[in-house]
Amino acid sequence: MEENLPITDTLPESIAEQEKIWYGIGETAEALGVSASTLRFWEKEFDLIKPRKNKKGDRFYSKNDIAILRTIQYLTKVKGFTIQGAKTAIKTNFMKEAETAAIVDTLTQIKEKLLSVKAMLK
Repeated sequence: MEENLPITDTLPESIAEQEKIWYGIGETAEALGVSASTLRFWEKEFDLIKPRKNKKGDRFYSKNDIAILRTIQYLTKVKGFTIQGAKTAIKTNFMKEAETAAIVDTLTQIKEKLLSVKAMLK
């Protein structure tokens, strides 16, 4: 898989709207709805994730890293894949899985907005 995949359209909305190049681990974890320790674990398990680290060891993720993390999150948390299953799915058809993850996230956001509108109308 190439270093800079054209997957920025599969980013969480909170990240996609920003102009930043690097995102801290807390900010990334919050955008994905997982803990920072989960991100560190995934970094060890998936060699595709290569956050930049400063001298203190703080991790900074690129938009490409975040798109990969989002796909891993979708495969493990939504589809229920094991880590090994997610690795296999990513190796065989990463772009399809990334696009599916983005679609599911978009539909979830639309559902939440519609439910809030419904609640306001009651």
